[in-house]
Amino acid sequence: MTAARRGGVSAAPVRPPAAAWQGGWLQGLRYGALGLPLAFVALPLYVVLPNHYASTFGIPLATLGALLLGARLLDAVADPWIGRLVDRWFTQSLARVLAAAALAAVVLALGFHGLFFPPVQGAGALLVWCAALLAVTYLSYSVLSVLHQAWGARLGGDEVQRARIVSWREGQSLLGVLVASVLPTVAGLSVVSAVFALTLGAAWLLLRRAPAPAIAAAGSAERSQAGPLATPGFRRLLLIYLVNGVASAVPATLVLFFVRDKLQAQAFEPLFLASYFAAGALSMPLWTRAVVRFGLARSWLVGMALAVATFAWATLLGAGDVAAYTAVCVASGVALGADLTLPGAMLAGVIQRAGHAQRLEGAYFGWWNFATKLNLALAAGIALPLLGAFGYAPGSRDGAALQALTLAYCLLPCVLKLAAAGLLWTTWLHKDPP
Repeated sequence: MTAARRGGVSAAPVRPPAAAWQGGWLQGLRYGALGLPLAFVALPLYVVLPNHYASTFGIPLATLGALLLGARLLDAVADPWIGRLVDRWFTQSLARVLAAAALAAVVLALGFHGLFFPPVQGAGALLVWCAALLAVTYLSYSVLSVLHQAWGARLGGDEVQRARIVSWREGQSLLGVLVASVLPTVAGLSVVSAVFALTLGAAWLLLRRAPAPAIAAAGSAERSQAGPLATPGFRRLLLIYLVNGVASAVPATLVLFFVRDKLQAQAFEPLFLASYFAAGALSMPLWTRAVVRFGLARSWLVGMALAVATFAWATLLGAGDVAAYTAVCVASGVALGADLTLPGAMLAGVIQRAGHAQRLEGAYFGWWNFATKLNLALAAGIALPLLGAFGYAPGSRDGAALQALTLAYCLLPCVLKLAAAGLLWTTWLHKDPP
């Protein structure tokens, strides 16, 4: 019985790729380049935007949290459908895939600019404009993200090769975030918008020359939405990823509030963010080497443990602790490298073992991105209103309010990371990989 039959999907003819993955740096650069602008735009959208609308336009945190929750949930629900579309495009031709990517890129660039430079005034008009632009921008971002991830997963390979493919994508993603973490402060949001549009166009041109995955014949993407959720290994991995993702999304949402109000170190924001993302990017080769020796799952467990130790230490910090918090950023950035490199490579393995390779990668990554967006939605929709309920507001210096901020930023992620590590240990490492 073939692997495809075991996965519950009949085999279909597959047209061979134009160029297989050989592991060279030029191939990695061409494939991974799209990760740079996608991550470049993600930092302003998910981290800067909430603080921007709260501080610049005076939108209350509770209202902003509800808006972001709704927009992100809508985006998350759409991801499985986007994955289904991506699988269909991959059954046709790479030209169709690249044309869809080009259209999504144009919409994303325009939506991003409109979010940070709204042509309307007044709280009501701003909220309507923000909601509409968030929906359009998030959806176009999702199309590019799912397409890019599915492309990489279709290149296949063993654990080490899959980790290398993901590390090229996520390494350039971190480079994009690194630039985005400094550029708004140094050059302003208008320059950020222009740079984003240019890098997005360049990345699309590079993707055209990247190693091409096999193109499956029409009909092979049938049942693409049921396939992933019917796979036990994917359900287990998705649960671990979901809990771990919430643990990462909470501090990502609250980091600027913590730096500005708890540490009172706003001037050092570029240093903190650059240290964090640079450490994440530089750590990726180390995590790839760890995979060679320990495997994907055990290496990820080590990354979770490092994150817990780091955020537990951060609870001790206060105003003016710039050097200590820089060390926190470096250590948590190394842990980030594990979160970005290893789960995606594990997912590619699940797809292969389920017999869904070259057919359902888009569907799997659609649900995977659904979990990612759900993490971000929960972080914004729960953490921000909760802080408001405990009396915290941007610029607060009240002791009780700052204590609530510390608990939300430091200890809540630790609890969630420990839960994710427990799930990884009991449901994955103590069972045969699916």
